[in-house]
Amino acid sequence: MSASGFLQAEGTRLVDGTGREVLLRGVGLGNWMLPEGYMWRFPQHGPQSPTEIEALVLDLLGPDGAAAFWRSFRQRFVTEPDIARIAAEGFDHVRLPMSHRLLADALGRPVEEGYALIDRLVGWCRRHGLRVVLDLHAAPGGQTGTNIDDSGGRPSLFETGEPYWTRTVELWTEIARRYRDEPVIAAYDLLNEPLPPGRGHHAPALAALYRELTVAIRAVDAVHLLTYEGTHWSTDWSIFTAPPDPNAMLQFHKYWSAPDLASIRPYLEVRDRLGVPIYMGEGGENTPPWLQCAFGLYERERISWNFWPWKKVGTWSSPLSIRPPDGWDEVVAYAAGSGPRPTPGRAEEAFAELLAGMEPERCDRRGDVLAALFHRAPLRLAPEAFAASGSSGPGAGRRPNAFRAEAVAAVTLAGGGRAADYDYADQPWDGSSQFRVGLEPGDWVSYEVAPGTPAPHRVVLELAAPVRELPVVCANGAGLRLAATGSQIVAALPEPPDGVWELRIAAGAERIVLAGIIVAAGDPDR
Repeated sequence: MSASGFLQAEGTRLVDGTGREVLLRGVGLGNWMLPEGYMWRFPQHGPQSPTEIEALVLDLLGPDGAAAFWRSFRQRFVTEPDIARIAAEGFDHVRLPMSHRLLADALGRPVEEGYALIDRLVGWCRRHGLRVVLDLHAAPGGQTGTNIDDSGGRPSLFETGEPYWTRTVELWTEIARRYRDEPVIAAYDLLNEPLPPGRGHHAPALAALYRELTVAIRAVDAVHLLTYEGTHWSTDWSIFTAPPDPNAMLQFHKYWSAPDLASIRPYLEVRDRLGVPIYMGEGGENTPPWLQCAFGLYERERISWNFWPWKKVGTWSSPLSIRPPDGWDEVVAYAAGSGPRPTPGRAEEAFAELLAGMEPERCDRRGDVLAALFHRAPLRLAPEAFAASGSSGPGAGRRPNAFRAEAVAAVTLAGGGRAADYDYADQPWDGSSQFRVGLEPGDWVSYEVAPGTPAPHRVVLELAAPVRELPVVCANGAGLRLAATGSQIVAALPEPPDGVWELRIAAGAERIVLAGIIVAAGDPDR
């Protein structure tokens, strides 16, 4: 990656040094430089912050064992094979959550071991064609007052001010000085999720800090893109009344809320009003149907995005899952105060096996998560994850949907009840969607899907009930030959032009209700 790779804001778009538009699609390296308890499967009432997790490891392994564990953890949690896999899966950048504790000592002096981790990551990303967003996840004193900034319960960066304010400015000045000539660095993410609910009265101070950080960084680095997050878990942009910098990008995060146009419209309005690009810098921790809807929405609205996170222990909601080692349940129970202390030998074995299991080739790949992010076969499409909908029928017009209110098609809960009351919090996925899409005669929906391999593919429509008259199904404008068996309708897919199928499903003379769509390799005639 050459110097032409520096990203710049050009109106509402990101462009590289050649003027080519760039839409970022990345993944977060959570837990590496800043551990979070849930990524280790610790319950909410167990250790959650880095300091609390470090205390548990010290308790179970002793000073020498704990020191050895953390040295190995930093070397093994993210490795070059991880970066190679991230690139191979189709991502183009990583977002690196950083803790000030790994980059500066108690007096604010640089810690070279921490910068060595960043340097190593940058080198790997250069070799594999990825960019890096540097994210200050834990600022001196803490910007959130929660476990994610390791602050001990208060956002002292704002409540106390000094010396944390000055050290935050000095830290970013040092980061910018070191990486000002590095085009692999995509952007500086100045503060992660500052000022959660209940802390919003410090918003004027946040705006002032952003101004001071911008001036300090620009004094040493006039090139790199700066990204700014709002308050309330990076969802409230009310402090941004003008572009913070000529080369700025605004960032929001999205979790556990309706993945539809109405939910992000405020961000689109700010983007268009201020004329700046925007970035969904953190989102995920949900089911594949939710991911299909949310990340498909970002693609359609030309919003750069970053999925959170790359891997965790024993997870179904990240691309890689570290298998919990034998005895890990005992560690988790002890950490939560609900089980006895593991013997020293048992604890040492569990932590050693955990380290060995972090290598990507030993992790379980969650293909349904990756398929959902990229709309890539093999894929079980949620019916509500359509790209567009319309109607030429006699009842044409928007349905009164609580979810996807912009759609013509009727979107309802599979089990009945009010869609407005649906809880989007992450929950185990049973393989099916919780929504159904009803199409009246003349109604249509379309989906975009990329093939996973060069092999022939088929599409299978799963209907809520059999129909006498088959719908009309097209791929990139060409009608498909359909075969029905009960409530399933199957068709072969032609080779996609430009590497993407646009599947359009239209109801004929009979109403249909879509329960799911499967796109996978295989010949339906065999």
